[in-house]
Amino acid sequence: MVRTGRVIRLHSAMATETLLRLICVSLLLLLLKSNIYLCQQFTISFMQPSDCGAGRIFDISSLSCVKCGPNQISSKSGTACICQTGFKVISSNGATVTCQQCPTDTKPGVTKDGYGCIGCPGDLNEDGTCQCPAGSILVERDVNGNLLDEAICEACSPGESAFSTPDVTGSRCVRCQESFINTSLSCVCGQGNIIAGGLCFPPSNLPTSVATTVNFAQLGFAVPSVWLSKNLQSSASACLIFSNLTACQALGNMCVMNMHSFSSTTNDACGFFNTIFRATAALGSVQDISYWRSNLPWLYYGDQPGLASRALRTDALPVGFSFKGANMNTNVNFVAAVYNARGNFLKWETVGGGNLQLCPDTATRIRAAYTFGTAYQQNCIISVSKLLKDFSETLFYDLFMEFGVGDGERKLLAVPLLNLNLQYNGQFVNQGGNMNNWYLTRRLFMVDTLSGRENTLATRPKVIRIATDIRISFMLVPNTQRGEVYPPLISVSYSDILISDADEQNVAVSFVMEYEMDQKEAQIKTDIALGVLGGVAVLYSLLKTASWKRRIASPTIDVETILKFLLFYAGDLANVFFVLTVGTGLYWLIFNKAQQFVSVLLPLPGQDERFVTYVGCAFALKAVQFLHKLFHQLFLDIFFIDWERPRGKIVEGSGEVKSMPSPVSIWRTYFVANEWNEIQTVRKINPTFQVAAVLFFLEVVGFSNLALRDPSSTLKRDAQAYTPAWSLVLRYGVASTMWLVIGFLQILFFTVIYERFVEDKIRQFVDLCSISNISVLLFSHRCFGYYIHGRSVHGYADTNMEEMNIHLKREAENLCGQRGLLPNTDTQTFQVSITHRLRQQYDRILDPLTRRNGPSRLMDASSSPFELNTKTYHTMNKFLGSVIDHAHKEMDYIVKDKLFFERVIGMEFIEPLDKSIFYNDEAHSFSDVIYYGNEATLLIFDTLFFCVVDLGSQSFVLAAVLTYLEQLVFRLIRNSIGRRNLAAKTLVDKRFLI
Repeated sequence: MVRTGRVIRLHSAMATETLLRLICVSLLLLLLKSNIYLCQQFTISFMQPSDCGAGRIFDISSLSCVKCGPNQISSKSGTACICQTGFKVISSNGATVTCQQCPTDTKPGVTKDGYGCIGCPGDLNEDGTCQCPAGSILVERDVNGNLLDEAICEACSPGESAFSTPDVTGSRCVRCQESFINTSLSCVCGQGNIIAGGLCFPPSNLPTSVATTVNFAQLGFAVPSVWLSKNLQSSASACLIFSNLTACQALGNMCVMNMHSFSSTTNDACGFFNTIFRATAALGSVQDISYWRSNLPWLYYGDQPGLASRALRTDALPVGFSFKGANMNTNVNFVAAVYNARGNFLKWETVGGGNLQLCPDTATRIRAAYTFGTAYQQNCIISVSKLLKDFSETLFYDLFMEFGVGDGERKLLAVPLLNLNLQYNGQFVNQGGNMNNWYLTRRLFMVDTLSGRENTLATRPKVIRIATDIRISFMLVPNTQRGEVYPPLISVSYSDILISDADEQNVAVSFVMEYEMDQKEAQIKTDIALGVLGGVAVLYSLLKTASWKRRIASPTIDVETILKFLLFYAGDLANVFFVLTVGTGLYWLIFNKAQQFVSVLLPLPGQDERFVTYVGCAFALKAVQFLHKLFHQLFLDIFFIDWERPRGKIVEGSGEVKSMPSPVSIWRTYFVANEWNEIQTVRKINPTFQVAAVLFFLEVVGFSNLALRDPSSTLKRDAQAYTPAWSLVLRYGVASTMWLVIGFLQILFFTVIYERFVEDKIRQFVDLCSISNISVLLFSHRCFGYYIHGRSVHGYADTNMEEMNIHLKREAENLCGQRGLLPNTDTQTFQVSITHRLRQQYDRILDPLTRRNGPSRLMDASSSPFELNTKTYHTMNKFLGSVIDHAHKEMDYIVKDKLFFERVIGMEFIEPLDKSIFYNDEAHSFSDVIYYGNEATLLIFDTLFFCVVDLGSQSFVLAAVLTYLEQLVFRLIRNSIGRRNLAAKTLVDKRFLI
């Protein structure tokens, strides 16, 4: 029993183990199967309906070709199976069709719905249905819908009693087209009449041969248009004979597709239109407009060129525009009557939603185009494929300008169109600038994808025509003070695009709104001002030249004199151009931005070329003047007269005491020379602050926004709003005014506050000369210059600190003499006009140094350069000191005041023949030979440099950077060469000039 139990347990364990193995194998197979599905790729074969062939269709569910059932063929669409010819449908559930053959002996025909077999009274059609003669309809069922054994052909009555004809399906009689009834009193277009476009017309004066080609002049060929071949003759005939309004509109649209062009032939669209226009003169005009014939669209302003001025410049708009105030009016409201190509009126549409602007943009930016006074320009590149998709239907627009009158009534003013592609007898008459040759038209389209189709209307066009450049311009009425303008003009230019690869082809389009006024009067006034001021500049330059000749003591007129006159005239003429340009810029800035009712409009970009030329002339001439003055300053003659004399000193020698003169210290001269070297480029303004302040106000505060071509005078603009183009005139006006205002404020601050309470380097230099016991003599011309009297009232300046403080204290307490050249005077600065004899002696002393710099054979080999330099210095110092002390009677001088008129014109009336003349100069005119006295020239030059760079780059930042670098470079040049000249002329070793 025990053994039997063990056997049973053993078999049970084996069975369990076998079951577990089966389960594991099943799970393994399941996992393998699931992995196969996870690795499956979801790809199918690419098939099209054209790949299926006969007896197969394209299954739109599986996207593959499947075979039709028995007795079935593929439908025309290739996506469904239908019964073969002679077979009827027994059952159809949408997915499958069952077909059965009709008996060929009794009922060989198949009904039109395909579900029955029927006997035919005559022959069969290709699809197996019964055929009836022309003018008859096929009747297959009785009035109750029961199928007849044999079909019946019922003839329609074309006569006066019914005027009926079979419909398109041939299953019922309908009234025939009205043109057949009107022409032949039947449904048959009788002999002698004309059938065109499914219509019947009696003979007329229209040509029987029709030009159905569209000329694409830019491509150099014409395209036979299927649209014109189907509709041109019928539309023209229906318009002329039946006064069909839709046909007349369609004919006008076809003329617009032909660019309104006139030719010697009369059988094209525009020829037909003009023939009908003349033939229907008895019908009168519409809306009291002679160019708008009854029943016809308004396409032309007259029948010949030259009438444009009558439409554009005769009467102003009945509404004025205002930028500010309670009567503010800046809205330009356009509406358009929209038609499709078939001549159907679709709607009135407000212009401004992008219908005339092909470039995509935000609604805010698009609407900005219709704000009066805002120069609007929109440019973009558009794909041809996008245009084909968006403009599958060609729309035509008759544009009007809407305005209100006093009683709230809305009025419309027709807006003329200048089609630049219009040809008159082969000539593009609208592309010239002479308005008398223009031919104004009406109606435009944006994209024509219709007329360029050759074979069928379903095919892609061979050529499309796009309005790539639309320009709407307003002209201000001359001398208006109420914002009156003439009617606007829309100029449109079309581009012909030959379609090759629409996805790869692009076209550039633009839309412009511009506002202009007659600039002739302003140009005349500018020319007059330029002539008058230029004449004054000539006289002033002649006066400067005469003064220069007197100051160099040269009575003859030579080439140098002419060259000098031209240099003086360049500077004076530069000031004339500068005054004119700044005045012009300020005028446009103030009157354009501050006006309430529109009375002035900015010059167009092409009209400010003369202004930019004036700015360029001002800069070039001012640069010549600046370089002339800079060269003059770099090589002037200067000498420091040291009044210090040696003083006795006790010196202990070997076994004895003796008295000997002590040497005069040269450090005072070095100190004065260094101070002069430092003030050579001192200005009345801080150039770095000037550049930074101008840039801050223009870019940060926002004054640059005043240069935009719109009526807004706000300094901050919304980032999402449209930003118009810059006006070069306004940009120059803003930049030059900002530069000059900040410069003048700096000059006022330095003159009134800084120099009075902080530091006045020019007067400090004069004081330094007095303390140092050194005078300065400068010659800006050969016989004219400046003298700074620095002779110490104490007799010496080489002393210690204690004694120097005592000297200063005595001066403060008026316990010593005054510093002036003359006794009991304080005048230390003078303008000097010296005699020719004095100048000769001055040059004679410097002659050894001149020979040293010349050829080696003229050098004195007996003395070293250092000794020669020292000897010349002491000789010149002694000579000039003796001249100041009146030691040379033959080279004496007098001191006097300059006459007022002499100071005004900058010329001395008295020529120094026997004695030199020292003119009292409280204004410290010696600063004329350094930067400080030429601040006006420097300020104007910097202004022009900044503005010229900005006009060329349209960047205030770049202009500021380059202007700063320009100031830095010229300051370095002035310091470097001026330091070298100072060392050469004062005989001070340049190693001590720091």
